[in-house]
Amino acid sequence: DARVRGWFLLDSYLPTFFLTGAYLLCIWLGNKIMKYRPPFSLRVHLILYNLGITLLSLYMLIELILATWEGGYNLQCQNLHSAGEADVRVAKVLWWYYFSKVIEFMDTIFFVLRKKSSQITFLHVYHHATMFNIWWCVLNWIPCGQSFFGPTLNSFIHVLIYSRMIFPPQIQFLLTIAHTLSAAVKPCGFPFGCLMFQSSYMATLVILFINFYIK
Repeated sequence: DARVRGWFLLDSYLPTFFLTGAYLLCIWLGNKIMKYRPPFSLRVHLILYNLGITLLSLYMLIELILATWEGGYNLQCQNLHSAGEADVRVAKVLWWYYFSKVIEFMDTIFFVLRKKSSQITFLHVYHHATMFNIWWCVLNWIPCGQSFFGPTLNSFIHVLIYSRMIFPPQIQFLLTIAHTLSAAVKPCGFPFGCLMFQSSYMATLVILFINFYIK
């Protein structure tokens, strides 16, 4: 999308690919290094980190609400080229959402340093690694319109989670699937393939969460 050309990290996929590889390498090496070391406490670091993520999520939530309101976004389905400057405003927030996914790699790094190996599940790593890469694609091809809904909901939930309130993540995934499918039933010009990919991806997360809780 020409509207995001030249934005930091977006012109080439290589930085996103290498950052994801570095994340996976840090998990593997970190577990090996920490195997014979005592866990770190990191209490102050975690407080500051959680505060930072909470504030960033709150900013994205408020800005997305204001931008979509300004653009007269249709909650059921919104195309990519009908809201003018409001679309660009949404895209700018979604860039921060994409960038927040690399910041959230620290969730796992903190688990490694605190030797919370039971928390480093396949679901956890899969979710963190794939979200960063998927949102690189979203920002490059569908950086506004219908793409606003998941980040708005996710930012709201992250405000609750990182401020230590409880919100079942499965609810977020199911709501996103329902919203995406509603746009497929009553289309508005948003790419149908992207809607189906998002629904399928969210379905994998729901299945993995159910499998995790069954175990």
